[in-house]
Amino acid sequence: LKENVAEFEKRWKSIKEDDYANICYTSATTADPKGIILSHRNYTANVEQSRSTMPVPEWYTTLLYLPWDHAFTHTAGLYTIISAGASMASVQLAKTQTEAIKNFPKNIKQVRPTFMFSVPAIAKNFKKNIEAGIREKGPVIEKLFNHAIRVAKRYNGIGWDKGKGLRFLLKPYIWLFDRIIFKKVREGFGGRMIFFVGGAALLDLELQKFFYAIGIPMYQGYGLTEAAPVICTNAAHRHKLGSSGIIVSNLEVKICDEDGKEVPRGEKGEIVVKGENVMKGYWKNEEATRQALKDGWLHTGDMGYMDSDDFIYVLGRFKSLLIADDGEKYSPEGIEEAFTEYVPFLEQCMMYNNQDPYCILLVVPNKDAMNRWLVEHKIDRGTDEAKNRVLEELERQIAEFRTGGKYTEVFPQRWMPAAIGILPEPFCQENHQLNSMNKLVRDRVTEAYSERMKYMYMPEAKNITNAQNLQSLGKL
Repeated sequence: LKENVAEFEKRWKSIKEDDYANICYTSATTADPKGIILSHRNYTANVEQSRSTMPVPEWYTTLLYLPWDHAFTHTAGLYTIISAGASMASVQLAKTQTEAIKNFPKNIKQVRPTFMFSVPAIAKNFKKNIEAGIREKGPVIEKLFNHAIRVAKRYNGIGWDKGKGLRFLLKPYIWLFDRIIFKKVREGFGGRMIFFVGGAALLDLELQKFFYAIGIPMYQGYGLTEAAPVICTNAAHRHKLGSSGIIVSNLEVKICDEDGKEVPRGEKGEIVVKGENVMKGYWKNEEATRQALKDGWLHTGDMGYMDSDDFIYVLGRFKSLLIADDGEKYSPEGIEEAFTEYVPFLEQCMMYNNQDPYCILLVVPNKDAMNRWLVEHKIDRGTDEAKNRVLEELERQIAEFRTGGKYTEVFPQRWMPAAIGILPEPFCQENHQLNSMNKLVRDRVTEAYSERMKYMYMPEAKNITNAQNLQSLGKL
């Protein structure tokens, strides 16, 4: 720069707000990513919008571990931090994101962040690691921790109603549990963590309640690259667990039906937004641009609703919907999240129904949990009996969501899977079944297991101990 000062001055002064800043290819949840044209003003507008809802003091420090090429990290992790004069550090780089995450425990102790950005897949791993650490301390500590979590969840409610009513009677217990348990858990995150910001719309409610209980709330937000990306978020001063928060400043949002008409509060429809943060269009894709941008309004393709307190609830992608043979539709994400959280033998899963007679469920099994169960029940894991028994137990765990089960009322029964298919390998970035933000790429999964999914609509596939499941399960 010292040798070319005049050229540098000329270049930066020639840049206009509406000039293209970059063409950002989505970390798509379909197999058809698009190049999203974002201008300098798109980004700066969204920085202003984000800071209006989530203030960032100069003394804040964050540790970035999500991909830097993602719009969420661009705007919230880089530009917002820079504009606020706060501090940031990056997890030590490696050949892949998965390898880089392994440096997280060491780096977090070095940086001691005050807040961090997260996505559901990472949040779940944090929770698993916390619970594993507690389990190692013995059954007495584990029971005390679980009791403390239950009490804290009861006191916190959904955040909006924290400590209200008779909940105030629990406050002395919250103080005690924080001193003897939760403070030590937070030390694992460097000891200064105040909160997480969640960057994906669908974060399991129980997962949010867990982090709120240990004293590091996960304030969930919602956005998409086409909006640079932040649309709404929860924050310390105003939040409801289970929601995606309130709309950022200088942004119009409405919920519309299939005809583009705005629906009343509380009714479901497509989330449609308008503001300076909305993209210019898709690179060399006029048809997709016309479909997404209509009269300045961005049609997100996401289904949701707005409650009477202005909180947005995101229910899922229209393209991901389960479609019954009579045309009725339902979002699968909530069911998948619940199965992942409450079915011990299930590590990952994907629901599917495209106008078929019933829903099917693809499952990546949790073999560690299966093997622990076999040991507890004194069953030799190298036998055919072991395979049959763990598959039957998996089916029993999923059946808790059916009529008469522990979670009967959570989801409509017609969307419960009639056939369960065991997969031979996990969804991951290497097989392109997860994107860079660890979101499921449904088209890739459907393509990879198309023959298997056809088989799951045959009568014998409804028996979970069918030959294909036994083969896919492999060695325990």
